[in-house]
Amino acid sequence: MPISEFQPLPKKTFETLANEHSLHCVSIYLPMHKTGKEQNERLAQANLKHCIKEVHKSLTKHLVPDNEITHYLKPIEQLIAKIELWRNPSDGLAIFLDRKGLSYYPLPITFNMKTEVADHFYLKPLLPLYHEDGDYYLLELSEDYVKLYKASRYGFKDIYIEDFAPDQLEKAVGFDYRPKMLQFRSGQDSHATGAFHGRGEGKDDTKKELLTFFNAIDKGVKKIITNQNAPLVVACVDSLFYLYKKANSYSNLFHKNISGDPEFKNKNKMHQDSWRLIQPHFEKTKKVKLDKFTELYHTPKVSYEISEIIPAAVNGKIDTLFIQKNADLFGIYNSETGCVRIDKRKEINNASLDNLTSMSTFKQGGKVYFMEADEMPIKDRPLNALFRY
Repeated sequence: MPISEFQPLPKKTFETLANEHSLHCVSIYLPMHKTGKEQNERLAQANLKHCIKEVHKSLTKHLVPDNEITHYLKPIEQLIAKIELWRNPSDGLAIFLDRKGLSYYPLPITFNMKTEVADHFYLKPLLPLYHEDGDYYLLELSEDYVKLYKASRYGFKDIYIEDFAPDQLEKAVGFDYRPKMLQFRSGQDSHATGAFHGRGEGKDDTKKELLTFFNAIDKGVKKIITNQNAPLVVACVDSLFYLYKKANSYSNLFHKNISGDPEFKNKNKMHQDSWRLIQPHFEKTKKVKLDKFTELYHTPKVSYEISEIIPAAVNGKIDTLFIQKNADLFGIYNSETGCVRIDKRKEINNASLDNLTSMSTFKQGGKVYFMEADEMPIKDRPLNALFRY
């Protein structure tokens, strides 16, 4: 799936972080606590102070002198007093520090509090940004209001359908249109034609006028949308959606609409509602991969053995990697022998093996999905993999 233009952390930035290797790379993740009470109590800042102490301890174990640690961590300390960072917080904050300097990213995903010191940045928590998203279009529609947005999970923008289609019924059928001829049942949604109340023969005329209007909008939509595989979600009263489907010729019109008149709805709320509606569409790939894993379970094309999966990931063999959420594996992978050593905990000379595995898979075009323990294809195994060959 192509990376969306609304990506809150551009892929190029992510790749720069992924390619960074030096001594004592510091990675910190923490939730930003958006509610008033937690903000007033400065809980996120307190958590960052705790993380800094944890990093200090780790660097001490690496035999870095105390005065050097204090100087090195000063840019992170300064974030605590950065008022604008905490005043309008995002869901989570990712912080990275190496000898080149500090970078930090408020992001619209929630993180568990985590610190890591290694010869590379710990980036596994960022991968959901790239595999749990997708571009779609949102058409807001009423008789006198039309808006088209390009959207993804993380953003949306107006793409000005007015340049390609009428934005009011009168512009499509002429200004002698009499809007009183059509009355919708207030507070009701119906897919039946009975939702239209005409006055005598005007009932059929009104439907024809609406179809003329929607045909013009449909033509404009098809001119604007270059990615014809992107789904189109319509926000309108159900009775209008019933008619719009008759006029539609766009191949990926989503089968459900966001019900109600969209004109006066909060646009951020509309975006959230549209994502909730369309999200299952973008999860189809994961379902296909899970089914494929089950189908190939008794073949060499799947594995739940860590000793097989890690070398396969490094060598670009993995098509899809399923990782159990909140499970960290630490150890050492010897790239020359292909041997894997698993340790009980994080040590000075080891690293996160699931970070290595997920990053290697992602960088070589594989998919990475984080799943609850009871959702994993093979339960009680932190890594499951579907191989390319």
